Amino acid sequence: MRKIIIFSCIVVILMGSVSSCTKNFEQLNTDPNSSPKALPETLLPRALVELVSSNMSRSHSITNELMQVTVNTLVETNRIFRYDIPLTASSAPWSGWYLQLTNMKDMYQFAAENTTDENASKIYRAISLICQTWIYSIITDTFGDVPYFQANQSKQGIYTPAYDRQKDIYLDMFKQLEDANNLLRGLSKSVSANSDPVYHGNPILWRKFGNSLYLRLLLRVSGKAEVADEAIAKIKQIVDTDPGSYPVINSNDESAILRWTGIAPYNSPFANTKPSDWHYPKICSFIAEKLDATNDPCISKWLTAPGGIYAGIPSGYAYGETPETKSLLPDALMTEPLLGNMLNYAEVQFMLAEAAAKGWITANTAQAYYENGVTSRVALWGKTASTTFLNGAGVKWNEAASLDDKMELIMMQKYYALFWTDMQQWIEYRRTGHPVLPKGPGLRNDGIMPTRLPYPTVEQAANGTNYRAAVAIQGPDDLKTLMWWQKP
Repeated sequence: MRKIIIFSCIVVILMGSVSSCTKNFEQLNTDPNSSPKALPETLLPRALVELVSSNMSRSHSITNELMQVTVNTLVETNRIFRYDIPLTASSAPWSGWYLQLTNMKDMYQFAAENTTDENASKIYRAISLICQTWIYSIITDTFGDVPYFQANQSKQGIYTPAYDRQKDIYLDMFKQLEDANNLLRGLSKSVSANSDPVYHGNPILWRKFGNSLYLRLLLRVSGKAEVADEAIAKIKQIVDTDPGSYPVINSNDESAILRWTGIAPYNSPFANTKPSDWHYPKICSFIAEKLDATNDPCISKWLTAPGGIYAGIPSGYAYGETPETKSLLPDALMTEPLLGNMLNYAEVQFMLAEAAAKGWITANTAQAYYENGVTSRVALWGKTASTTFLNGAGVKWNEAASLDDKMELIMMQKYYALFWTDMQQWIEYRRTGHPVLPKGPGLRNDGIMPTRLPYPTVEQAANGTNYRAAVAIQGPDDLKTLMWWQKP
């Protein structure tokens, strides 16, 4: 047991987790070569690069496997596509996200102390709040109840932060986004373009990203009875009754994307991947068949076509029955700028299509939002959604269809819009059950799509008391326990 605890402490120190085994944590994590008062413009670009890179890796290894984009046939055990998720899968995202939260919170503090440039102070504080919410939302939607209010406070002497309930986290995230929107209201003067690889310091675009993120999170809890009325009312305010106070992303050019330029430090995390390693995951038959059946314009961007044929292998195939390799991920994706997606215009349009289909908003029709979402997500990838494509089977909007059928149509296209976007495909599937995924005979976890990732094992040793308290409230630390917004 002593060896386990010592090992856990070392891991925490190296990975920058929010927990610690000793009160020397702060001292051990201080970089002697860096300024204790780093400027916001130096913290932001590195934090964004690290966050987006980490998210891309999680998409590659976890989301793509669960959501039947790829099937990794390299080894027989720990096959995530079979819902066989190793405990080690949680450590890297947990530590990576919390580490960058420290940078984002420091950025807020240092910006708040800037009394000489009020404009810059407001912009950097708002960006910090938006990015903190973006990160925290991914963390809580991946694990459930997590450290939030006491997280990243080792400087205040909090080394073992309490876990907070997901409901409380969501309500505070909404407050943070309101604060960010108010900070950016009326601002137009940009800060240093070099400090911001996403929007080049433009406060108007950051405001639109923050409010679009607000829509994403409101929609996520809209099915939770105890907050549904308030969430739906806020969606209506943002879209119908007071859009001027809550501008959202309104074109592909306004999408929140860290576009990899290939010039350091803005290199894709996959840029130096060996092609042989890149090709370990094979394309899944689900996405291959869906794209091919509709002649989707993006298919050549996302899949190779050996012998001129787009074809994948089934996810969840039985043990020992590895299918023959077919389509692969194109090598061009290793340096593709668009894989740095955070939240794009098409996703916003599909959110609005869902809200309109459910009768919550009336500014435009569900069909108009849906078709605009389809054309914009195709255009983002440099392709054109023709009238023939929009009217084809599997794509065409049917106003007379049931709500469930409309949701399948919307969420299939949203699934494409969320291609390689951190954990969002998986999170949205857990929220809606769409798009409907086939289930193979080799699935573990009783064939149930994992509802969350287990907490990292280091938490059990380094923050054991709070870990056990969280599990006692939320439920078993396994792949079936429902988090707050997943419960009726």
